[in-house]
Amino acid sequence: MLDDSTLRITPTIAIPLAELTFRASRSGGPGGQHVNTSSTRVELWWDAAQSPSLSVEERARVRLRLANRLTEDGQLRIVSGATRSQARNRALAIKRFQEALARALTVPKRRKPTRPSRGIKERRLAEKRKQSERKRERRRPARED
Repeated sequence: MLDDSTLRITPTIAIPLAELTFRASRSGGPGGQHVNTSSTRVELWWDAAQSPSLSVEERARVRLRLANRLTEDGQLRIVSGATRSQARNRALAIKRFQEALARALTVPKRRKPTRPSRGIKERRLAEKRKQSERKRERRRPARED
């Protein structure tokens, strides 16, 4: 984090907390005394399609890589209801948001096509010849009439 108002995603990208919207609701599942009254589940919403923090290329990459997690209008929704504390659930949601966005923004390395070395080719062919010889020796001898 740069300060309390921005989230560091990558060394070059930071998202202001003002772009994130949080909503608290009641958690499901088993609970205790305050289960029906406390709103500890946290939803984090972020508008990936309209975010001014990303360049056009970065926005396109996020839309492509997070396509199955975005709504039709380009909103990313992350839900956290793992703990019984709203503050911890909020922190977990922010952490998951940072991780998901960092993964989506990583540019995959281009694969450099390589060729097998001559020694590797020779070893492969020698092994094939050896295997062929082994199988030939297992055959029945040819019948002589």
